[in-house]
Amino acid sequence: MTFKISRRQLLSTSALLLAVATTPVIPVSARSSREEFAQWVARFRRQAKARGISDATYDRVLGHLKPDTSVYARNNYQPEFREKLWQYLNRRVSDWRIGIGKERAREYGDLLRRIERDYGVDDHTMLGLWGMESAFGEVVLNPKHMRPVIPALAALAWGEPRRRTYWEKELLNALVIIQRGWAKPDEMIGSWAGAMGHTQWMPEVWLNMGVDYNKDRRISPFGPPDDALAGTARFIQRRGRYVRGLPWGYEVRVPPGAAAKGKLSIASWADRGVKRADGRSFPRRDATARLWQPDAGGPAFLLTQNFYAVRSYNPASSYALAIVHLGDRIAGKGPFIQQFRGGERALTLPEIQEVQRLLTARGFDTGGTDGRVGRDTMRAVAAFQKSVGLKPADGYAGLAVLGRLRQGG
Repeated sequence: MTFKISRRQLLSTSALLLAVATTPVIPVSARSSREEFAQWVARFRRQAKARGISDATYDRVLGHLKPDTSVYARNNYQPEFREKLWQYLNRRVSDWRIGIGKERAREYGDLLRRIERDYGVDDHTMLGLWGMESAFGEVVLNPKHMRPVIPALAALAWGEPRRRTYWEKELLNALVIIQRGWAKPDEMIGSWAGAMGHTQWMPEVWLNMGVDYNKDRRISPFGPPDDALAGTARFIQRRGRYVRGLPWGYEVRVPPGAAAKGKLSIASWADRGVKRADGRSFPRRDATARLWQPDAGGPAFLLTQNFYAVRSYNPASSYALAIVHLGDRIAGKGPFIQQFRGGERALTLPEIQEVQRLLTARGFDTGGTDGRVGRDTMRAVAAFQKSVGLKPADGYAGLAVLGRLRQGG
């Protein structure tokens, strides 16, 4: 199964790590328009006033702003690498993320338990989401992946015709945040599309779902993770309709002829012969679930409402599966029992570091040897694959690449 990245993934840090470094391009609409950016700023003031933005705030933020037109290329890019689902999961549910997740579980255990008490979202789901969105805060302020949000949103609101209304609303939301004193313009650092902080809030989420959970009199997705995690749990609870205490789902074995469309109770699925892959009994047999087998011949899952609650944060099932699986692994559970067709086990942390060291020694820049596989490592792997004739040259740091490197290239 090969898939494209969803729009919400493009807004997340996970997708930022996949972003293509391209030459800034101004779209045809902006280049050919008679309206210059300054004219647009003057005209947009009316919408800002209608949202309650003062002239003082508007002039301070947009009066001398230069739009970040490099975002147009980001908005139009196609992923440089296409990953099969098992590759996507292996790269994200990695030893590095699992290990750091366990450290964060110990460090922020009290906070996560309070959030679960207040919003019902279990601690390991929150850890999985935090790990996916920002590598537990590791890239929140990393200039390699982040940029000032206001110039990016202003450029999109001015010159991107396909979703101009959306970008205008998000820019207005950001102006409201600034006027409320929750952030200064230069403090709003995030993705090319405006996603910010530990859990990559868009301004609309910050404004409407944010929580001053650490009681410092402002709401912020930056700094201590309290507000970011609590606001995200609130989002999943309210907009995703998360059910307290309900598992996200189960890996299952499906006998021939048992598949059905739509939701059934877990008891009904069991009556059709569907069993948990680990042989255990189903709890909450009254809960409803959908059957999903993302890759023919690979693992199958019964998905409850809580899987879809997580998916509400980014409408991609691959993304949601990575979050809940990462959460399970942080909790001490094992890999999926059934193998994906054509798949292989993920490399361990020492193996990934070995790949990075061997590539670096051969002149392929991996951007470090920390065991994290980001864009630099993927490009280095792809270049190595091409140099030695390994096909496909897909940038995936797997067993074949490790074996070839150990042979001396």
